[in-house]
Amino acid sequence: MTDTQDTPGPSRELASTSLPVDDGSSPPLRVNRTRKGIHAKATPSPQADLSDPTLYFNRELSHLQFNIRVLEQSLDPSHPLLNRLMFLLIFSSNLDEFFEIRVAGLKHQLALANEEVGADGLPPARTLEEISRIAHEQVERQYRILNDVLVPALEEQKIRFRRRSQWTPDQAAWVADYFEEEIAPVISPIGLDPSHPFPRLVNKSLNFIVELDGTDAFGREGGLAILPAPRSLPRLIRLPETLCEEGFTDYVFLSSMIHAHAHEVFPGMEVEGCYQFRLTRNADLSVDPEEVSDLASALRGELLARRYGSGVRLEVADNCPDNLIDFLLKQFELGEADLYRVNGPVNLTRLMSVLDDVQRPDLRYRSFTPGLPKQVRGDVNLFSMIRQGDILLHHPFQSFTPVEELLRQAARDSDVMAIKQTLYRTGADSSIVSALVEAARGGKEVTVVIELRARFDEADNLALASRLQEAGAIVIYGVMAYKTHAKMMHIVRREKGELRHYAHLGTGNYHAKTAKLYTDYSLMTANEALCEDVHRVFQQLSGMGKPRKINTLLHAPFTLHDTLVAMIEREAKLAESGKKARLVIKCNAITEPKLIRALYRASQAGVRCDLIIRGMCCLRPGVPGISENINVRSIIGRFLEHTRVYYFNNDGAHEVWCSSADAMERNMFHRVETCFPLLDKKVAQQVRKDLDTYLVDNCQSWVLDSEGQYHLQESGDAEPISAQETLLYAYASQA
Repeated sequence: MTDTQDTPGPSRELASTSLPVDDGSSPPLRVNRTRKGIHAKATPSPQADLSDPTLYFNRELSHLQFNIRVLEQSLDPSHPLLNRLMFLLIFSSNLDEFFEIRVAGLKHQLALANEEVGADGLPPARTLEEISRIAHEQVERQYRILNDVLVPALEEQKIRFRRRSQWTPDQAAWVADYFEEEIAPVISPIGLDPSHPFPRLVNKSLNFIVELDGTDAFGREGGLAILPAPRSLPRLIRLPETLCEEGFTDYVFLSSMIHAHAHEVFPGMEVEGCYQFRLTRNADLSVDPEEVSDLASALRGELLARRYGSGVRLEVADNCPDNLIDFLLKQFELGEADLYRVNGPVNLTRLMSVLDDVQRPDLRYRSFTPGLPKQVRGDVNLFSMIRQGDILLHHPFQSFTPVEELLRQAARDSDVMAIKQTLYRTGADSSIVSALVEAARGGKEVTVVIELRARFDEADNLALASRLQEAGAIVIYGVMAYKTHAKMMHIVRREKGELRHYAHLGTGNYHAKTAKLYTDYSLMTANEALCEDVHRVFQQLSGMGKPRKINTLLHAPFTLHDTLVAMIEREAKLAESGKKARLVIKCNAITEPKLIRALYRASQAGVRCDLIIRGMCCLRPGVPGISENINVRSIIGRFLEHTRVYYFNNDGAHEVWCSSADAMERNMFHRVETCFPLLDKKVAQQVRKDLDTYLVDNCQSWVLDSEGQYHLQESGDAEPISAQETLLYAYASQA
């Protein structure tokens, strides 16, 4: 047996150091760092065809670029050490989902001989080739960062991952006891022979392929066996303090323990080799609306199938022999391009447990207390406060608690008649759901639209639906062909003999945990026009009939897309006539071709277009005659940027809209979304000020150039400005 895959070890190409080094034999650890902005090289005619594929970046490759920007954070010394490790692990988690969904989808297209292409014109096969090339480079780089930068830095802070060769005799004895008591009783080796075919392995599970020599109790000759690591056990185990050097925190990988004691699993046999591997499978759920009569039942069946979808990626220890790798590739029907040899654990995401276990505030972001607008401080009646004017919250800089408190007060208020709510991602122990349950049990009319198909939250949402139904709430699963992605709450209250309406509209989910990590806006309002529109959207979701007239909100899949295009084109016409025109769009992704073409036309008309796009961007900025007036930046930092804002100057009659929708085809045409105007001037001004803060960020902004590369903007001699830090100080209380 070999020991190279137990735990992160020194890279073969870089000297162990706390700083990134480029020795010329490997790609540099840092990429695309420059203080300059956009460098446009192409010079097409101003009359160029705006549908030309060269004007669009590939969606999947742009998605992959976002993940690379996340990985970059692990090298940024402005982040505390444990948070740098967190970013590296998030890269792993993001890449898992990218393969499970995006790569799996492309492979499915090829299997069906479907050569459908996007606006960029890149066919699926070519896209997969580029994904494989980039992903292999970045995975290799990820492990170099882990082994040569983060692990040494953690050791300097007395946090260590102990290899088998580093165990003391006492530690080895403790591991032996742990294996006998915790691992051996639940481990199930599977010998491969005609009566034991290759097992179906669960998606992303840790497994070992073992080479054996000798004859077993039944006279069978040694060969190969598969050893699945028990999913019920942690992948990283903390050693008792009494076994560690003073002041040190030591961890041992479950894989190290299994490696060390594999011979005990196969008594009397000689273990000639034991190698980690992990298979990533297609995890996308497929429910045909024309063939499903009960969505909940259909999803329960699909959730079971998700664990055993077709293989899309194989990760193996880089010391695994070629003949065993070929054997695994054949079993999973994968090719060489789907193989990732890694210098470390194949399941890095499971290292997340370290972040919770290590109690070192000095190695984490400083804590803070989310702020509260003065209207909602203390023990106040929120209905009274909302009647006095709209209240806008900017999470996580401002607390999500008022949103939860509004629902709690509604649940306990005898004057509240009805509550309607959408739920997309909420959390298993949600206080929002508890309040809805309380309201339903208290006799109020509670209607909840739960989107069961929120990816990877399907099981939680099925459980939430059952809990609400048992309490007496009316639970609706939305519209079969359209995911309900809108974030809405509607409350009807009797006041002085009349019914009064209240609403909450947001850009993010009703999830208290993510509200501490994601930037989102929450609007609490009693505006009659907005509340009436929210009421009509809920009626449309629960009932049937022609599209209802929605006067103030924009509503996908009906009015949102066309109205956004019209507002962009309005800015272009204003610019052409010499009037004030400008727009700012902040969202997670922009991929929809018609919206992009509208932005190109606005740029050609002279409109300054500032796009703050966290993730995928298919628009090519900085092309002379086409998009030289468009600037695209991505903010990557402590918090996940999630707000969706659309601002239009409109010749000085400023319009600010917040939305649940990104500028993507799925949001515009295949989901139920809302986009709501900020009608209160003070509230709108607050959001405009926030946008301006993002646009002057020179610490965490990555600017996209016309060639598709992102460049980190550094402050140089100027004063460093971090948008997230600025907003944190502006809204929150420091602890």
